[in-house]
Amino acid sequence: MSMSLADFHFIRPYWFLALLPVAIFIILSLRNKLARGNWSEVCDDALLPFILQDSDQHAKRRWSSIAMSIASLLAIIALAGPTWERLPTPTFRNDAALVIALDLSRSMNATDIKPNRLIRARYKVADILQQRKDGLTALLVYAGDAFTVTPLTSDTATISNQLNALNTDIMPSQGSNTLAAVKLAVELLQQGGQQQGSILLIADAISTDAVAQAKDILGNYKLSILGIGTVEGAPIKLADGGFLKDTQGNIVVPRLVSSQLTALAHAGGGIYQTITSDDSDIKTLIANTNTATTQQATDDSQHLVEQWVEQGPWLLLILLPLAALYFRKGLLVIPLVVLMNYPQDSYAYEWQDLWQTPDQQAQQAFNQQQYDRAATQFQSPEWQAAAQYKAEKYQQAAETLQPLVQHSDDVYYNQATALAKAGQLEQALEIYQKALQLNPQHQDALYNKKLVEQALKKQQQDQKQDKDKQQADSAKQNQSDDQDSKPSAQSHDQQAQQDKQSEDSASDQANQDQKEQKQETDKAQQQAKNEQQKAAEAEQKDQAKQAESAQASKQQQDAQKESAQQQTDQEANDDSEQKQAQEQWLKRIPDDPAGLLKRKFKYQYSQRNQTTQQEKTW
Repeated sequence: MSMSLADFHFIRPYWFLALLPVAIFIILSLRNKLARGNWSEVCDDALLPFILQDSDQHAKRRWSSIAMSIASLLAIIALAGPTWERLPTPTFRNDAALVIALDLSRSMNATDIKPNRLIRARYKVADILQQRKDGLTALLVYAGDAFTVTPLTSDTATISNQLNALNTDIMPSQGSNTLAAVKLAVELLQQGGQQQGSILLIADAISTDAVAQAKDILGNYKLSILGIGTVEGAPIKLADGGFLKDTQGNIVVPRLVSSQLTALAHAGGGIYQTITSDDSDIKTLIANTNTATTQQATDDSQHLVEQWVEQGPWLLLILLPLAALYFRKGLLVIPLVVLMNYPQDSYAYEWQDLWQTPDQQAQQAFNQQQYDRAATQFQSPEWQAAAQYKAEKYQQAAETLQPLVQHSDDVYYNQATALAKAGQLEQALEIYQKALQLNPQHQDALYNKKLVEQALKKQQQDQKQDKDKQQADSAKQNQSDDQDSKPSAQSHDQQAQQDKQSEDSASDQANQDQKEQKQETDKAQQQAKNEQQKAAEAEQKDQAKQAESAQASKQQQDAQKESAQQQTDQEANDDSEQKQAQEQWLKRIPDDPAGLLKRKFKYQYSQRNQTTQQEKTW
């Protein structure tokens, strides 16, 4: 490729900073070499040429300094990495795809391998996910019909988190529809744009028509099988303690038929392995199914690798003659040590970032019950809301789910549950209603909605009782005030009556004095003085009664304050008891991931209108 000035640049331009110390070193060396010392001060000028014979040495030192300066400049330019040409480098990506199809028919509950077939199969799936280093993986389950758990993804931690929720009770129809599982697996590979891929069937039996039709369904995809169970088999335990029976009343004993599974694997171009107690079965299957399909990138705009052809080493050829001149003097050690391109350490922000994605780190924290840390690390809003819910941050979980509630009954259900836990019962009731509008058969939403309605009704009754109690206390207090004010009014009436009697008596006495004659005036005056003295005594009595009334009023106010404080304390206690009762109601709302899958599969099954009768119901 020809040189382009537009592409000319230096890969490591920071090496030009070395010019400054090199320039200082050269200047100091020249000053030292050109210095004549103090001989001119102690010798005549005529004797200096005979003492300092440096005419030839001076010229050699000058050319030596120039050569060293040029060599240092060329070395720095070489270390800076001049380049103008990009190296064409093809890029590759690993698109190996694997779809795991797990049988969830009731025969997987057989206990011929401990603890049972299904649990051992889930362990094997977890081992496969752990040992797959790259590529895409999907998981589906099937019984009478097949359903997708997770589509093709590189995040195996998400698939691993779903394994504990997989049991035979979540399937809407029983049977062993192998062809439905194979068809769904092929659809997942095609939807992921995979021209090649592998399907791993984990089952204990297959349908009779699977071998004949599987080859036409698979196309270019390979099918391998991991057989679960033993040839002897074992009965299928039921929840009530009995064993599963067929239509004739005989106990069902499912056995592993390796010949059928082997024939299906050969028809699908894969291999068959029976489950083992070690990892030998998993290693053999992964070696066969994990064939990487590397594709060369052709679009440079999307897969361009910035790899430039460095031209700096060519400048080192010019330095070889100069290096030969100074080899015996050992001067090359100094620039070699100073200008050596030492490797640079690269530090990650966190050690986990070297091995795990943020979602994987968050999933690990979630599994370790570090929910606050997981909520901050999750990139997925659903998982972030789940972590916030586990951390009892119910309001934040509801807000995180808000952008995802459109046209999803499960998201509506989760948001309503979080709001109910946060104590927002009325709003939770509205969200439950929206979930039921999208899916009227949402059993958990119906159950939780009923619980919230009961809790809301109880809360309203408690509030009504508190209000009635407050009204009764207020009426009682008013009645007490009326009784306290009544004696005071009676005392005022008595006083008024006494005053009236005193006035009448004084008037009668005055009339009598006028009739009797002047000589009785002194007696009347004396009697008037006595009346005034009585009036003063009556006034003093009134003042004493008023003081007693004021003191009684103060005592009444203190009693009212104490009663109000007691009422406030009682209301606080009632609120605390009401909150505790409400929390007890809300704790009855279940967390059941298996129930979510069960409702999802049931809804999908009803939409498909399946009417196919299976050969068996286990």
